[in-house]
Amino acid sequence: MVKNALQAQLLKAGLVDAKKAKKASKQAQHAQKTGQDNQQQLKAQIEQAKQEKIAKDNALNQAKQQQLEEKTLKANIIQMINQYRIQDTSGDIGYQFIDENKIKKLYVSQQIYNAVVNGSLCVAKLDNDQYAFIPKALAERIEQKLTGYILGMQQQQDDQTTDEEDPYAAYVIPDDLMW
Repeated sequence: MVKNALQAQLLKAGLVDAKKAKKASKQAQHAQKTGQDNQQQLKAQIEQAKQEKIAKDNALNQAKQQQLEEKTLKANIIQMINQYRIQDTSGDIGYQFIDENKIKKLYVSQQIYNAVVNGSLCVAKLDNDQYAFIPKALAERIEQKLTGYILGMQQQQDDQTTDEEDPYAAYVIPDDLMW
């Protein structure tokens, strides 16, 4: 009944009786079983920690990738604005527009002013205090990709709704009013 050779020798020598040997073997079996259970639990915990780490790393990589794509998109937009901007815009006519709830004023030539008022040119923001005039088709493409760069896009309003009781309904206010 003794499974261990050392236990058999101790029984033969009379140093240990059968009850103590049986108790020791049961304790060893119990320790072995509980040790295996603990190892399985430990392996499961390690596997779960690995899965959590992989999920966290994937989320972090996606965030970094998204930031990189956004940064690339912004650089491409600025490059397009610089490439297609109207170079010679200086003049003596002031064109006013709104940027971040502040009224900005640029002095442009009459031709540029007329093009902006008609809607064929738009104001694009490069940096904090740098602006450029770009064609409307490019401005629409930029606005579709990322908002915030196009400031002076004129909206054509064909269907103007007026109140019938408005006493000033007959007086139309022009878009290019200078004051």
